[in-house]
Amino acid sequence: MVNIPALEQMNQILHILFVFLPFLWALGILPPPDALFLWAMEQILEFGLGGSSMSTHLRLLVMFIMSAGTAITSYFIPSTVGVVLFMTGFGFLLSLNLSDVGHKIGTKSKNLPSGPEKHFSWKECLFYIIILVFALLETGLLHHFAGFSQISKSSSQDNVGYGLMILLIILWILREIQSVYIIGIFRNPFYPKDVQTVTVFFEKQTRLMKIGIVRRILLTLVSPFAMIAFLSLDSSLQGLHSVSVSIGFTRAFRMVWQNTENALLEIVIVSTVHLISSTDIWWNRNLDTGIRLLLVGIIRDRLIRFISKLQFAVTVLLTSWTEKKQRRKTTATLCILNIIFSPFVLVIIVFSTLLSSPLLPLFTLPVFLVGFPRPIQSWPGAAGTTACVCADTVYYYQMVPRLTAVLQTAMAAGSLGLLLPGSHYLGRFQDRLIWIMILECGYTYCCINIKGLELQETSCHTAEARRVDEVFEDAFEQEYTGVCSLNEHFGNVLTPCTVLPVKLYSDARSVLSGIIDSHENLKEFKGDLVKVLVWILVQYCSKRPGMKENVHNTENKGKAPLILPASNTSPPPKSPEDIDSLNSETFDDWSDDNIFDDEPTIKKVIEEKQLKDLPGTNSFIPGSVESQRVGDHSTGTVPENDLYKAVLLGYPAVDKGKQEDMPYIPLMEFSCSHSHLVCLPAEWRTSCMPNSKMKELSSLFPEDWYQFVLRQLECFHSEEKASNVLEEIANDKVLKDFYVHTVMTCYFSFFGIDNMAPSPGHILRVYSGVLPWSVALDWLTEKPELFQLALKAFRYTLKLMIDKASLGPIEDFRELIKYLEEYECDWYIGLVSDEKWKEAVLQEKPYLFSLGYDSNMPESALEISRANRNLCSQI
Repeated sequence: MVNIPALEQMNQILHILFVFLPFLWALGILPPPDALFLWAMEQILEFGLGGSSMSTHLRLLVMFIMSAGTAITSYFIPSTVGVVLFMTGFGFLLSLNLSDVGHKIGTKSKNLPSGPEKHFSWKECLFYIIILVFALLETGLLHHFAGFSQISKSSSQDNVGYGLMILLIILWILREIQSVYIIGIFRNPFYPKDVQTVTVFFEKQTRLMKIGIVRRILLTLVSPFAMIAFLSLDSSLQGLHSVSVSIGFTRAFRMVWQNTENALLEIVIVSTVHLISSTDIWWNRNLDTGIRLLLVGIIRDRLIRFISKLQFAVTVLLTSWTEKKQRRKTTATLCILNIIFSPFVLVIIVFSTLLSSPLLPLFTLPVFLVGFPRPIQSWPGAAGTTACVCADTVYYYQMVPRLTAVLQTAMAAGSLGLLLPGSHYLGRFQDRLIWIMILECGYTYCCINIKGLELQETSCHTAEARRVDEVFEDAFEQEYTGVCSLNEHFGNVLTPCTVLPVKLYSDARSVLSGIIDSHENLKEFKGDLVKVLVWILVQYCSKRPGMKENVHNTENKGKAPLILPASNTSPPPKSPEDIDSLNSETFDDWSDDNIFDDEPTIKKVIEEKQLKDLPGTNSFIPGSVESQRVGDHSTGTVPENDLYKAVLLGYPAVDKGKQEDMPYIPLMEFSCSHSHLVCLPAEWRTSCMPNSKMKELSSLFPEDWYQFVLRQLECFHSEEKASNVLEEIANDKVLKDFYVHTVMTCYFSFFGIDNMAPSPGHILRVYSGVLPWSVALDWLTEKPELFQLALKAFRYTLKLMIDKASLGPIEDFRELIKYLEEYECDWYIGLVSDEKWKEAVLQEKPYLFSLGYDSNMPESALEISRANRNLCSQI
C-alpha cells in the first residue's frame, strides 16, 4: 500500500494541512466537532440527497438517516422499474412535513400557551395520496414507454425539456409580478401604487392573488409532474444502475418535490447544455443526468453565495468610509490595502463560499476573515425556547398566528421571492419590528422562525429603525408618476417585497388636558356613575347562571319573601390616637399631591382584614366615634373638632337621651314573583350605611333610568309575557330599594366623605383600584365580585365622559345603552398590567383602553393609551 500514488498524494496534503491547523484554530476557521458534524450532515443532505436544512438538530439527524437509507436501498433493488418507483415514492414522502408541525413560532414561552401547530387533515392526506398515486403511475408508464417504444428516447426527453424552459420563464414572470420591485431594480407597474388607500390596495392585491393562484398550481402540480416525465425518460435508468445513478437520481427525484423552483432551474440548465453542446464532450459522455444535476445544484448554490458575500464585502468597504460614525483614522489605509490586495480578498471570499461559512469583518472593519463552517440553525435548542418575555410579548403573540396565515399566502404566490432555508425577512409596523427566518422548506410547507424586535431603545436603534422606514416609505408610500421607476435604494441590504394585511394592535396615546380637569365633565361624571352602576348590576344579575334556569319555573309561584338580615353591631370604643392617626395618615396618603410626584407611590388602602372577637368586645366599624358610657350617660372624650371631622365617616352623632340611628335595614318582601330573577345576591344586601346617610344618597338614584334598564332586559323566552313581567319587576319597590342600597353604597365608597367633584388624581387612583377610606370600604372589599363590577362601572364612566367630551352629549337613554353595550362587547377598559388585559389581547378584543400618568407632563395631563386593531405589515 506504500506504493499507491493516491495514498502518497493524500499523505502529502494532510502533512501540509496539519501544519496550518493551529493557525486555522487561532483565526476561528477550525469548527468545533459538533458544528462540523452537523454542517457536514446538512451539506450532504441538501446537495447529495436532495433534502433541505432542518429546523432542529434532531430533525436533521433523523432526515439524514432516512435519506441516506433511501439512496443505499435503491442501489440494491434489481428491477429498473422498481428503482424508479422507489425513488419517486420516497422522494415525495420525504419532502413532506411528516412531523405534523408546520410552523415554529419564535415567541413561545413558558408563560404563554403553545403556538399554533399545523396538522395534516383528512383532506390534505387525501390530496397527498392522490398526488403520490399519479406520480407513481406516470413514472412507471413513462419508464416502460422509454424502454420499449421505437421512438427515440432522447427526442422525447428534449421535447419535455423545451416545455420545462417555457414553464420556468412563466413561473419567473408570475413571481416577479407579485413583489413591488422586479429583480429588485424596477418598480412593478402592476403593484398598487399607494398602499395607504386601503380599498384600492385590496382591489389590486386581489388581482395579484389570482395570478398567484395560477402560479401556485403551476408550481405544485404542473412542474413536478413535468420534471418527473423528464427524469423517467432518461436513458441512464434503463441499464444496470451504479452508485452514481443511485445517488444522482435519488437526489433528483427528491428535489422535484422538496425544492421545485431550484430543481426546475437545474433541469433546464442541464437540458439546455445538452441541446447546445456536442455529445462527445466530457460533460455529456462521462456523467449521467443525475450527477449533472447534482453538480449544477452545487454550482448554483455556491454562485449565489459568492455574489452575496461579494456584495457584503463591498458594502462594508464603502460604508466604512461614507458613514461618519463608522469612519476611523485607519479606515483610509484599510480601504487602500483592500484595493491593493484585492486578489487575496477574493480568495478569502471564494474560500468562505466553498465552505459555506460566514464572512467575518474583524471588529466591523474592512478586514475580512473566514468564519468556521456551521449549520443554518447555529443556536442551541429549538427556536423560541430562549425568547425574552416582556410587556410587548403578548402583542407579538397575538399577531403571530395571523401573520403566519398571510405569510403562507404570500409565499405561495411568490411575493417574497425565491424561498431558501437561511433567508431572512424583516417586517415593520409602527414601532414594531419582526425578524422572520426560513429554517426549512418542503412540498407545500415552510418552517419559519418569527422574532419580535424592538430597535428604538437607544438613539442608534432609533436611527436604524428610521432608515428601515425610509426604505419602506420610498417603496410603498411614495407616488410614482412614471410607468417604470427605479429603486432608489438598489444595493441596500434591504429589498422591499410586499405589504401584508395583518390584523394587529396599534397604539394611540392622547392627553386628557381640558377633559379630565373640566369641572362640568367631572360633575356629570358623578351622575353618570350611578347610571352605569345600575346598568352593570342589572345586567350581571339577569345573566347569572342560576337565573335563566328559573325563568320558566316562576309563573305558578307566589311572592317569595326576601328579608335582609338584621345587624346588632354597635360602634365600639375608639381612642383619640386612632382618630388622629386616621386624619393624619390615611388622608395625608390620599392627598392629590402624592400622585403627581416625580415617582408617584400610591399606598393601597384596600386590605383584607380579619377581626377576631375577643371576650367582652364587639367587632367595630373603622372611623366610628369613640364614646365612654358611664351609667346611662355618654361622656365624649374626643375634641370637638376631631369629632366633627370624623362623624361622617361612621354613624351619626348620638344626642343625649335620644335613640341611636341604626343602619338602614329594610324588612320587606317582593311585590312581583319574578323579581328574584334580577335580584341582587343576598350578601350584597347587607347594610353598612346609616339610615340618614342612605336617605341623603337615595335622592341621587335615577329611578327613571332604573326602570328603563329593566324594561330592556331580554331574559324571557316568551315575548308576549315579557313586557308585562318586566313592567311588574320595574314597579317592584322592594327590588328598587335593594338596588338603591347597593348602588349608592358603591357610589359612596368611591368618593368617601367628599361630596365635591373629584380631582384628576382621584379619578386615576380609583381607576387603578385604590379607593379612599370610608365606612363602606371594608363592606365593598369583602365582596370581590361586587368590587370588580363597581370598578368596571367606574372605568366605563370615565370612558363615557371622554366620549361625550369628544363626540358630543348623549341624547336619550337608548343611546346611552348603546354606548355601554359597545364597551361591554368591543372594549376592554382597565390597566395594562392586568392579566385580563393580556387575555383581551389574545381574544382579539377590537379596542383596548387604559389610563396612566406621565410625571414629566403637567398635573392635569393624564394620558390615555388606546390599542386598536389595524391592518398592515411591511416586509
